[in-house]
This record gives sequence, C-alpha cells and structure tokens, in this order.
Amino acid sequence: MENTALVTNDATALGLLAVILGFVFYTNSSPHPFWQKFYRFVPALLLCYFLPSLLNSFGIVDGDLSKLYYVASRYLLPACLVLLIISVDLKAILGLGPKAIIMFLTGTFGIVIGGPIALFVLSFIAPESIGVDGPNAVWRGMTTLAGSWIGGGANQAAMKEIYEVGGDIFSVMITVDVIVANIWMAVLLFMASKAKQIDAKTGADTSAIERLKKRVEQYHADHARIPSLRDIMLIVAVGFGITGFAHFAADFLGPFFAENYPETRDYSLTSKFFWLVVTVTTIGLVLSFSPIKHLEAAGASKVASAFLYILVATIGLHMDVTKIVETPVYFIVGIVWMIVHASLMLLVAKLIRAPLFYMAVGSQANVGGAASAPVVAAAFHPALAPVGVLLAVFGYAVGTYMAWLCGQILQVVA
Repeated sequence: MENTALVTNDATALGLLAVILGFVFYTNSSPHPFWQKFYRFVPALLLCYFLPSLLNSFGIVDGDLSKLYYVASRYLLPACLVLLIISVDLKAILGLGPKAIIMFLTGTFGIVIGGPIALFVLSFIAPESIGVDGPNAVWRGMTTLAGSWIGGGANQAAMKEIYEVGGDIFSVMITVDVIVANIWMAVLLFMASKAKQIDAKTGADTSAIERLKKRVEQYHADHARIPSLRDIMLIVAVGFGITGFAHFAADFLGPFFAENYPETRDYSLTSKFFWLVVTVTTIGLVLSFSPIKHLEAAGASKVASAFLYILVATIGLHMDVTKIVETPVYFIVGIVWMIVHASLMLLVAKLIRAPLFYMAVGSQANVGGAASAPVVAAAFHPALAPVGVLLAVFGYAVGTYMAWLCGQILQVVA
C-alpha cells in the first residue's frame, strides 16, 4: 500500500504523539480556570485517544501503515505490565480485611458476567449486529472493554491483540469505555460525599478504615524517595529485561501449542502475544514478593504509566472517529454492563455490611484502574488514595486472566 499521508516518517509521528500527550498532561494540571472547567467534563484519557485519532482521520498520519502501535504493544506494553504488577503487595491487600477483597472480587465477577448479559440484551435490541463475524464482531470488541474494566489500558490492549479485534469496533468500544466508566465514577464520588450517612444506615464497621489510614501514611513516609539515575536504570532493566525473556518464552510456547495442540487455538494458547502477556504478568507477580518491589518507591509505576500513555496514543492512530456516531446502540451495551456490575456491588455490600469505601474503591479499582481509583479513595480521605492504587494494581494482575475468561463466555454467547 502507498502511504499518502502528510507524515510518513514514524519518528516524526512519534514526535507528534509525544507533543499531544505533553499538551494534555500540561493543561490537565494547569491552575487556569478554563482548563479546570474543561477537564471537569472531558476526561484526559479520552483526549489521549481522541487527538491522535484526528491525525489519522484527517490524513496527517496513516495509522494502518505506521509501525508505532506494533512497537508500543510488543515492547512498551509488556514492560508496563511488569512495572505495574511488581508493586502488588498481596499481604497489604489481605490486611485490608476480607470485606475489601470480597468487594473487589465481586466487582471483577460483575464485569465477567455483565458482558455476556449485555450481549444477550443486545441480541433483542439489534439482533443483526450479533451475527457479524470477523475482526469487527461485537463480542471481540467487548473483550477489550472487559480488559479495561477489570484491569486497565494495558489489559485492554492485550485483549485487542489476543482476540484480534478490528479497529472499527475497537474505536467504538474505547468511547463506550471512557464515557460509561466516567458516569459511574461520578456516581461513586457523589456517594462518597454521603459516606457517613450511608454507612450508618447499613450498620457498617469503619474502624478498620481508620487503622488503615494510619498504616498507609506511615508506609509512604518510610519508603517514598526521589529516584536516582541508578533507580531509573534498574526500573528500565527490570521492565525490558523481563519483556525480552517473555518474548523468548512466547516464541517457543506459541508455535509449540500451534503444532502439537492446534485445538487450543480457541483458548488463545497458540497466540504468541497471549504467552507474552501471561509470562510478564506471572513473573511480575512472583517479583512482587521480592525486594524488587521496592522500585515502586522510586516511581516504577510512573515510568509504566508513561509507557502506557504512549501505547494509548498509538492505539488512537487506528481510530476512525466517524464510526462512533454510526453505532449508538453499543452505548446500551456499556450501560447494561455497568448496571449489572453496580447492582451486584451494591447487593453484596449490603449483605456483608461492607463500608461504602470498600464498595466504591473496589468497583473503581476494576472499572477505572490506577488512574481513577485513587481519586475515589481520596474522596473519603487523602491518606487512602494509595489504597486505590493498591487494589487497582491488583486488578492489572488479574485483568488479563479474567478478561480472557469473559472473552471465552462472550464467544459462546455470540
């Protein structure tokens, strides 16, 4: 194919994406009243997808011919997953008490079953869309939504590759993801402002949260530090070193299953990318029990987030914004899906008398991830923001596995 775009050099295209990301983050933290009002209604994450999509939509960069997404998804995504997962402190999460874990896992379960239920509802509203097969099948696009709502952007991108999701349905699901998730987050923030009244009515015991506040404050006071060059180089070594090993393992495991067990293709076991993601996730979990986890104190997750947003921007290059207005029916899928998740969360919280904090943060750790879970947690108390990160990073760890399971169920329903 001949590249007729204005910019044909990927180095130049990467520079444009970097400038766009810099602009979004600079204005998002600006004290100027205009930007504060703007980002109150327009999520920064949506801009990170949307602005690069304009480069593709107006012919400035040809996203289909650019190699930036391939490089980002194969090199930056695995490193991102490793650096996010090594900071998982399973002992600290268990220390939150069983109710916090129950609410988080309830949220995950709600996403896993909510997707198939939403797809079933869609079969009555728009049955013609269910029968579509190929890369742009609805169920394939919904797997990316499951990845995002259980884990985060990295898991979403992983599902896109594992289930070979087409660009058209993916661009629609990205918008459904951001808009529906932000509506639910607004509801959670409103509920947080009424936490004392709600907890009093449900009879929830909040004493554990008070102890948690002190423990979290003490941990960060003891461990946080300004990263040195040594810290940064170790972060890079861990991220890309494990990525390299995971590629080595995937190059063996994918062809091995394809040649000896071809029937496992339906379970993605013949996919090199599947083994790449599973390998880095597993190694990251193992390393979370080692001293390497202390790289988080030097900013490992911040480096991972930088990788993630570059990946987000390269995904945006494949978006066609005109597809969004053509398929409003898919917003119904997202809304039904979120209603199932929210209803299950509220029901279980009432049954076990869990504090609203556990319900809200457990839900947002699934749906919003590390970017927004601390926002909801901080709405209860600023010292609790790291708890949102802790649970959200746990979501990154289980996101790939659970989203893959959801994808298998969606495939059966379709």
